[in-house]
Amino acid sequence: MSNSREIGRAQVCVVGAGHAGVEAALACARMGVDTVLFTLSLDAIANLPCNPSIGGTAKGHLVYEIDALGGEMGRVADLVTLQSRTLNLGKGAAVQSKRVQADRRQYQAKMKHVLELQPNLRLIQAEIVELLTEQTDGKKCAAGVRTRLGEVWQSDCVIIATGTYLEGEIFVGDVSYEAGPDGMLAAKGLSKSLTDAGIHLLRFKTGTPVRVKRQTVDLSKLEIQEGEENPLPYCGLHDEQMFYNKEQIPCHIVYTNEETHRIIRDNITRSAMYSGKIHGTGPRYCPSIEDKLVRFADKERHQLFAEPVGADTEEIYLQGFSTSLPTDVQHKMLRSLKGFEHAEIMRYAYAIEYDCAEPTQMDATLEFKQISGLFGAGQFNGTSGYEEAAAQGLVAGINAACKLLGRDPLILSRSESYIGTLIDDLVTKGTNEPYRMMTSRSEYRLLLRQDNADLRLTPKGYAVGLVSEERYQLFLAKKAAEDAEKERLEHTHLSPAQANPFLESIGETPLKSGASLADLLRRPPVTYDALSCVDTDRPSLPRTVILTVETDIKYAGYANRQLSEVARHQKMEEKRLPEDIDYKSVRGLRIEAAQKLDRIRPRTLGQAMRISGVNPADISVLLIYLGIK
Repeated sequence: MSNSREIGRAQVCVVGAGHAGVEAALACARMGVDTVLFTLSLDAIANLPCNPSIGGTAKGHLVYEIDALGGEMGRVADLVTLQSRTLNLGKGAAVQSKRVQADRRQYQAKMKHVLELQPNLRLIQAEIVELLTEQTDGKKCAAGVRTRLGEVWQSDCVIIATGTYLEGEIFVGDVSYEAGPDGMLAAKGLSKSLTDAGIHLLRFKTGTPVRVKRQTVDLSKLEIQEGEENPLPYCGLHDEQMFYNKEQIPCHIVYTNEETHRIIRDNITRSAMYSGKIHGTGPRYCPSIEDKLVRFADKERHQLFAEPVGADTEEIYLQGFSTSLPTDVQHKMLRSLKGFEHAEIMRYAYAIEYDCAEPTQMDATLEFKQISGLFGAGQFNGTSGYEEAAAQGLVAGINAACKLLGRDPLILSRSESYIGTLIDDLVTKGTNEPYRMMTSRSEYRLLLRQDNADLRLTPKGYAVGLVSEERYQLFLAKKAAEDAEKERLEHTHLSPAQANPFLESIGETPLKSGASLADLLRRPPVTYDALSCVDTDRPSLPRTVILTVETDIKYAGYANRQLSEVARHQKMEEKRLPEDIDYKSVRGLRIEAAQKLDRIRPRTLGQAMRISGVNPADISVLLIYLGIK
């Protein structure tokens, strides 16, 4: 089949094969669209240039959602897991997030092989230096790309997923040079082409810590951090017992100290961040170690994590030790750490600046408003993190394919997914720093748990053609089991004589009259497992089913209140705004509001309400102007 495809022509061109580009290309190809994926280097596909990990707070939610929609990240992460932990176990279920240490090179190799085997997808090592556009019916449209070698690829849609490569510049102390992450080449020329096409670009910055040789670190002096016993996988197609009794590689914890801080303070003017060399905006929630000392001057120490990079390498990643200080200072500050007195650096820490797009230029499909058929995804859209990138790539790929196939776009709402929250924040509010997903960004986080991602999104993935029939039938069976078990717990009653010995044994107030098993489970100290002593006829169920059943019952009251709130807001989300409305002519609308509405062009009144600078009085003016009650 591949031999019959025209060289120099594809339906979709994807630029960049990081986590966003990979998911975008796979989504397009799996939906039957002829796709070509360009990468600066075949050796950098799905690279993990910073943390060798997948997931984390809120990021784990994104991975589960990507998997539920039919994406690839979670499946491959399961196959290369070195260690798995669930974060925030001491808090409520809504904020508990899975995070795995991934084998960096194995992750890349497996993802590359997935791309190589995918029908409808061509994988080409080439640098894209120009976006091609044309005028169609008076509107500017994406028409393809041009490579550094002068090769022209015509296409109907283009997805830009350039990560941190676009005009990338590396900073280490007073040394700077053009480069992409991890020693790769920078992408040159495409920024100018995008600017010439009318795309407004921003300049952001991120960084990464040193990699240290494990044999030169005395790990016995560090706190050990073991993995979680028998963790559940990310992917719904994987057996939930795939990690049972599987040996995991431990991580370790170390802390900065007074000497570390003295070294940093004495040399802080040599940091590229504080010498004025770096002009891009860095990530607020992943600061460099020198930035931490300035912002949290009262802290006597900062926690660092020594994490394995792979099973077959001696490299250790020192999470939390990101810096742009010069190499001599990096050696001194590293060796001031307990257990690192003789540590050898294998890869120096660095900061990197890069170009990205101002995301309010896109709509909720991630298509640029001013250029039909041009989509953006990942760090190109102003985000940070592999998981945020993959989520956007998946949505951009789905919507590019839907556009070409004549289908309705996939627009995920804030109330049904973290992916919807992420994209709505970007295209409605924009960002002036690398955006990171956090559970606190969602007003509906009680509804958006990891364990129910499949219930929320798998039907949508099945509808667009990314979720297989096998996966969908597994989902339906799981949902039926959950519904049946919740029904059984609600309608199985115990008398005081049956329940009170158990309740008294755990210090709970005894019953005065009968109660259902669900009523007992709603009590905070009572768990599903603990109930087994009085629930002797329960069926044998998978852990994934039990987890959702228990959480749904315990949080039912809170969830119902949030569902009522969703219903109220849904009315505003259903009120569509005319695409051609002239906001500057709406009498009574403040100038700031009119300018913001005109620039962002919200689809609905609900989206308009979330735009910074648009207040309730402005919304009232719009309601009156449009005659909406």
